[in-house]
Amino acid sequence: MASRRDNGEGCLRKRKNGTWEAIVTVSVDPVSHKQKFKSLYAKSRKEAKAKMEAFLDELAETQQTAAVLPESGDDLFLSDWLDIWYKDYLADVKRSTKSNYRSIIDNHISPDLGSYPLSKLKAPIIQNFYNRLHDEKKLSPKYIKNIHGVLHSALDKAVEVEYTAKNYSGVCSIPKVVEPEITPLNREEQEKLFAALKGEEFEDLILTDLFTGLRCGELIGLTWDCVDFENGIIHVKKQLSQPRYKSGGKCYWSTLKNGKTRIVLPAPFVMDVLRHHKAVQAAQKLAAGSLWDEGDFPGLVFCHPNGYHYIQPTIWKEFQKILKKAGLEHHRIHDLRHTFAVNSLKAGDDVKTLQENMGHYSASFTLDKYGHVVDEMRKASSNRMQKLIESMSM
Repeated sequence: MASRRDNGEGCLRKRKNGTWEAIVTVSVDPVSHKQKFKSLYAKSRKEAKAKMEAFLDELAETQQTAAVLPESGDDLFLSDWLDIWYKDYLADVKRSTKSNYRSIIDNHISPDLGSYPLSKLKAPIIQNFYNRLHDEKKLSPKYIKNIHGVLHSALDKAVEVEYTAKNYSGVCSIPKVVEPEITPLNREEQEKLFAALKGEEFEDLILTDLFTGLRCGELIGLTWDCVDFENGIIHVKKQLSQPRYKSGGKCYWSTLKNGKTRIVLPAPFVMDVLRHHKAVQAAQKLAAGSLWDEGDFPGLVFCHPNGYHYIQPTIWKEFQKILKKAGLEHHRIHDLRHTFAVNSLKAGDDVKTLQENMGHYSASFTLDKYGHVVDEMRKASSNRMQKLIESMSM
């Protein structure tokens, strides 16, 4: 008969039919000392022992997690709750989004508010925090809105699990976000860019970006299996991301911004650029020989001459060098995406088609973003119609 054991202890015994049983004590009632057991069965003693040790490790981890979770939020500091919320309540959040949350928690919320107990975190304290972010740290209204979003979500969950009675961040005010005006390249600027790109290492990458509107992460995460030369299609399925909260963090595949894959049918010129780039890459691979290193991301369309993947800051930095050469230093890499959108509308694409090509979550968002271009086109159409009417004898 098994002797009395504490939580997490176990023993082995051979059964009459020749199999082995591992008996683990799962719990012991502190008053009655009544024990609850878990039996694991195996064909050999070695297998039974391995099963028992694996179960004990899992049990210990579960009990350790349970031990740090308080029964109420009376003595729980905000920093502790943020760690619990981040670890246990964000299972359905994308990895890249969680990375942003971690950065905001560690760099802003915990240093300023982390030492406050949840029960003492009232509206004036939170409002003062937001004011300091704006007045002293000079953070942008958009970033303050992101910080507010993380804090508000975490406190909402604290209310749900009854760790605090009310989420006071909901009554606080944050600076109004004013969307910056987009700055696409006009025709003259595009021609200057084309001239500056000639012979540059990043020529094919930037031309592809300009005429597809891919986001930077989508561009450096594009793989050759997603390029269909026969049908002239690019399948946008993933992007290459890097943790923002940890400098030098390892890159990883992540889903697209709106979570939906899309198909882009670019101009034949783009497919010619990609064919040329594939030939260049094949030559680089041959020259590199055993030094060719694709790491964890094989088959990338755009990569270093040794096969290793790019990171977004590299693209930003190299693009600025090319802009300086062209005399266009006031632009960003993301302005190529805006330029593609404006060019598409001027070429006659409807808003729905542009929305799908850009990967926006709705056509209304696209219209809000580029509505001024549509208005300009409507005005030009009106002027053309007026000229037509004036040319008629009525």
